[in-house]
Amino acid sequence: MKKPSHHFFVCCSFRASGEPQGVCHKKESPSLLPYLETDLADRGIDAQVTSAGCLKVCDRGPALVVYPEAHWYGNITGPDAIDAILDALESGKECEEYALK
Repeated sequence: MKKPSHHFFVCCSFRASGEPQGVCHKKESPSLLPYLETDLADRGIDAQVTSAGCLKVCDRGPALVVYPEAHWYGNITGPDAIDAILDALESGKECEEYALK
């Protein structure tokens, strides 16, 4: 298996009990997954998308992390945020507007 160049982890607020609990899930983070996967494919970006358990940044959710860059993003509320993050990724930069510092 060829490893992807990038791996996106989208917080879906799952906890040890398996139940979604936090802010990311309540703010519809799972609905970001199809858009992200489609946009990555449309742009030809070699990436894997994974729904993640709680990323522990509930006060700034919905959140996602991009590896290997280790860029953490928050307040991802829809397609415009995803587009800005992918634009920055294609430029080899971090998207400052959504970056968690």
